[in-house]
Amino acid sequence: MAPLTSHHLLPPFAEGIKTAPLVSVSLAKLESGDKEASDAFFRACRELGFFYLDMLGSELGEKIVSEAEQLNAFQKEFFKMPYEVKDKYGRPHLDPFYAYRYNDLDVKDENGVTVRAESYNLRKDDIRGLCERLACPPMILENQELFNNYVVHCRAAIDCLLEHLNTHLELPAGTLANLHRINERSGDHVRLVQAPPSTFNEARAQRSITVLFNWLGGLQIRVPDTIEWVYVRPIPGSCVVNLGDAMVKFTAGLLRSNIHRVVPPVGEQASEARNSLVFFSRPEDAVVLKRLKGGLIDAQPVEENGEAPMTAHEWIMAKGTGQLPGVYTKKGFEWRENDERLKNAPALLTGMPKVVASSA
Repeated sequence: MAPLTSHHLLPPFAEGIKTAPLVSVSLAKLESGDKEASDAFFRACRELGFFYLDMLGSELGEKIVSEAEQLNAFQKEFFKMPYEVKDKYGRPHLDPFYAYRYNDLDVKDENGVTVRAESYNLRKDDIRGLCERLACPPMILENQELFNNYVVHCRAAIDCLLEHLNTHLELPAGTLANLHRINERSGDHVRLVQAPPSTFNEARAQRSITVLFNWLGGLQIRVPDTIEWVYVRPIPGSCVVNLGDAMVKFTAGLLRSNIHRVVPPVGEQASEARNSLVFFSRPEDAVVLKRLKGGLIDAQPVEENGEAPMTAHEWIMAKGTGQLPGVYTKKGFEWRENDERLKNAPALLTGMPKVVASSA
């Protein structure tokens, strides 16, 4: 039987480095209502906020894996386009957050051209026809069906996770699902990512359910209550899922969002360009990010911090345009310690604790 993924075609993940203690949760078992799998999933959401979602054995999961492999092949071709072509579909002239984005690296190619770390954010609302579509390269339109299927299937898996969370949190039926309806405007998007081989640079290490497919190492998470960074090993047939700011806010810190970043892979993988495929699921644009009522959340301490309320759309635009360079955790908003804006936080964060996320 042919391998389901392409991991075997790449150099192996480096041995002898410390890796993150992620648990693996079976999507097939969650779909069937398996209590042990559901309990393990909820513990992971409370203790680390990261886990592997094993797609194998699930018809839905294996569709997602297949589509992720197709999109990974697509993005490798996409990023081969000349910079001047991709720049036509970039920010800020199209959108401050979506479309083509890049960071110049301190590296030049054989022609003396500065090398870029690149990404492309493609809105779910564009893919689903819920808004006037941003201009995009013809390649994307030619693969509309693939993108649509991937969005629909990722959202189906996420809806399954939301249902289990809703049950464990003892919220009224449909509470979380009704904040994340697929055919309502939201910040859901597919992100294509390519980073060329480069040396590690602490200042460039980068930081709400998120579905991530990696083929090479490089993702790191910070071990809770420490300053230690550990690598996340890519597992064929599994994606990495992490909770984000919205789930922390909705549950008054009962669920966890964990600091993470991306650095160059090590070992034999260091010479390879690193591609990632990310699906971000956000609450609907109009949803205010605040504590929900009911169930276990009502037992959480009430903390008044004077934080101005923000809608999901306001939050994603603030984070996506660099105004909030960190992550919202149980401690509050954790800034990266090397960010100069820590000295003068935006007005949006008035009253929010300025906890520093160490990069040591």
